[in-house]
Amino acid sequence: MKGGRDHFVPLSTAALTILRGLDRKLPPFAMSENTMLYLVQKPAPKGFGLPFTVHGFRSCFRDWAAETQDTPGEVVEMALAHAIRNKAEAAYRRGALIEKRRLLMQAWANYLLGRTN
Repeated sequence: MKGGRDHFVPLSTAALTILRGLDRKLPPFAMSENTMLYLVQKPAPKGFGLPFTVHGFRSCFRDWAAETQDTPGEVVEMALAHAIRNKAEAAYRRGALIEKRRLLMQAWANYLLGRTN
């Protein structure tokens, strides 16, 4: 992850369901940053027009969270693995806000799946 630091991501129930359905005989793997780039560079489905970008997905998440959720901005920024710019705040922030981020990721998954929270 950026800055050589681990970034733990709490997964939604839908993401966990997908992972549980994978063949356990396959060796574990990590996606490189180019994996998503490869996937989004495929032609967009008809009706979408513009090509997709990884940054666009992240931007959509940020806009959705700001406009529709009561989640504090610091939780959203942490979900995006953004660095804390204020050095004093960064020095004292130790927690990962996992539970708050888990709720945010679940709400995002519900939104993407057309479910209401």
